[in-house]
Amino acid sequence: MDKEITLNNGIKMPTLGFGVFQIPDFDECKRAVLEALKNGYRLIDTAAAYSNERAVGAAIKESGLDRKDIFVTTKLWVQDAGYENTKKAINASLSRLGLDYIDLYLIHQPLGDIYGSWRAMEDAYKAGKLKALGVANFENDRLQDLMMHNEIKPVVDQIELHPFYAQPERVQWLLDNDIVPEAWGPFAEGKKGIFTDPTIKEIADKYDKTNGQVILRWLNQRNIVVIPKSVHEARIIENSEIFDFGLTDEEMKKMRILDNGVSLFGNMHDPATVKQLGGARFSY
Repeated sequence: MDKEITLNNGIKMPTLGFGVFQIPDFDECKRAVLEALKNGYRLIDTAAAYSNERAVGAAIKESGLDRKDIFVTTKLWVQDAGYENTKKAINASLSRLGLDYIDLYLIHQPLGDIYGSWRAMEDAYKAGKLKALGVANFENDRLQDLMMHNEIKPVVDQIELHPFYAQPERVQWLLDNDIVPEAWGPFAEGKKGIFTDPTIKEIADKYDKTNGQVILRWLNQRNIVVIPKSVHEARIIENSEIFDFGLTDEEMKKMRILDNGVSLFGNMHDPATVKQLGGARFSY
């Protein structure tokens, strides 16, 4: 996979980005984003629910980079679902980010009035406020339904993807429908000893790389965009160094063995999970 991918509406998106989930502190988030931008990242992924859009915007402004050279993603939380609420939420995100437009705007969860939200997003897209529209955490059936009943097709579905939850059929369906799969939690948030896993380490040692770098490369080679997160500059740099090697078919097969087909972060088919996420409220 190259360093950029062309979305189904013709715009280009970096295949490696920097995520800011769980960095709510303004100064820490701003510093981390500045370090990411300084070290070559050009995709920054935030969300209203992360409560750090202001910090991301401040970092972008302070970086001195041209706005057109940075690809910014943010997301609509469930409490802002519906047509009128989404219109307000888009403007509020633009204000917090200090930007005139957002490169990619996602519905964060497939909950609430997503159809009203999508119509508001389509209007904002036509007005130039949003350059691309997508979703997160949508199962393929929900995504199919959304496409059938709306004008603009999503360009991205951001979903849980890591070695222990590879979701090959889900990913292939997205690719077959010209929708880019994007991995959140590519390191499984450090669960199950992922950074020392011997299967991954054997591959990593061959290329003088780390487990994290092999994981990101494995995802990229499956045509998946990755957005690893770190607040440490050394790790931020390390995560970016994935384009100078490639895994063989045999190594890709070895990685596949690690998949046990179970989400580590909740099942959207579980009413308890839906109730928890649907009732979560954030102060932006």
